[in-house]
Amino acid sequence: MADRLTRRTFLKTSALVAGTAAGLGLIHGPTLLGAGAKGQKLRCALVGVQGRGGSHLGAAAGEHIVAMTDVDVGHLDGARKFLTDPKNVEKHKLESQNVAAIKTYADFRKMFDECGKNIDAVFIAIPDHNHAAVAMMAIKMGKHVYCEKPLTHDIWEARALGQAAKQYKVQTQMGNQGHCGDGYRRLVEYIRAGAIGTVKEVHTWCDNSICPCGGTGGRPPTKPVPAGVDWDQWIGTAPFREYHDNLHPAKWRGWWDFGSGLLGDWGCHMADGAHWILNYRMPTSIEVVKSAEGGVEMFPAINTIKYSFPAEGSQPAVTYYWWDGLVAKGKPHRPELADELEKKYDRKLGGKGSLYVGDKGVMYTGAYGGGTSFLPPERQKEIPEPEKTLPRNGEIFQEFIGAAKGGPACTSNFTDAGGPLTELLLLGILGMRAGQGATIEWDAANLKCTNKPELNKYVKREYRKGWTV
Repeated sequence: MADRLTRRTFLKTSALVAGTAAGLGLIHGPTLLGAGAKGQKLRCALVGVQGRGGSHLGAAAGEHIVAMTDVDVGHLDGARKFLTDPKNVEKHKLESQNVAAIKTYADFRKMFDECGKNIDAVFIAIPDHNHAAVAMMAIKMGKHVYCEKPLTHDIWEARALGQAAKQYKVQTQMGNQGHCGDGYRRLVEYIRAGAIGTVKEVHTWCDNSICPCGGTGGRPPTKPVPAGVDWDQWIGTAPFREYHDNLHPAKWRGWWDFGSGLLGDWGCHMADGAHWILNYRMPTSIEVVKSAEGGVEMFPAINTIKYSFPAEGSQPAVTYYWWDGLVAKGKPHRPELADELEKKYDRKLGGKGSLYVGDKGVMYTGAYGGGTSFLPPERQKEIPEPEKTLPRNGEIFQEFIGAAKGGPACTSNFTDAGGPLTELLLLGILGMRAGQGATIEWDAANLKCTNKPELNKYVKREYRKGWTV
């Protein structure tokens, strides 16, 4: 359109203005217009409004929604119905929200172009491959950002977003809900207090099968794009392909080009406790113990990934194992130790869980950090309850909104927690690319695989022409 800045012109102009302002010492933090201070409502934009985006909509509904972006017109219609439903109006106190005034878009770039100056915070709930493109644009415009897990599709993107969030001094939060729950906090506090001695091994397993992982038949036949869907925008940064089944709206997670498999999807919930007690260190090697039943374009259906963390200062060397998938008769693919402890203590550990093995005992957490406990259970009475040293700022959306209004900082932020956790998980996926039996040596400081340089093209992929991060 002749009367609107093109995205390229917009970015060049923004960079010029930002550079000039920085040179004059005028940039010190988010370029907000005053909304979002304590007692005021945040001006919010939502990118993706179905699935997890529906939860974002509920969280933002009590604030002031300026714009909504979704590639599917049907999703936007559903969001408007949600905001005008009398039950939701009462529940979320939406009387002051002028739903008719909310602008809607298929292209987030156009939204930022037209509404950017009126936005304080951005909520992102779209497929993994486009997370970084939206988040980086928002951060560079000085917006607070809440992004679903995993934070990014590529390792480089996670590191870049963490650095950008620090540079632009915005509040950021990755949507791994358990991080703001009490379960993982108690786990970390107990372990730091020495409750199970020195932890040298951790196992995490996940039986979830929501991803169509393990498909070996290639792509399904091409189909017409569903009515109301902007397919080019959905593809975004990824290599273009025609529409087919197992993609929109939810089954994209099992495809290399768009998702992160079970490790990226559930790992952000399940591996959070392990990486937290490791103080977000990075491994130096990743071994693919098992990686089976995968296709050329789809994630393997059954995996065992071994991460090796060297000793660092006073912290000992630690081995972390990730197990995912289902084996015979729907049994979760998990360590024998889990089966042994179930029988020994008559305790059902289930299809998702983590075991933290110390030289003085074992602790367990379930999905999202729930069920944090000792094995054997009676050890709970023997161990003094540690002091609560970690902050409790409310559930994950509450913490983000509060931080954006000047309250305590987000604890699953891109720089210190959410970004490093995503890096860890994506390293396992890098290993899957190498295949079963492979070991990759990792230089975390330089984001490079040193023994298999052919894998480095996956650390930072080449984006489709016209798309950048």
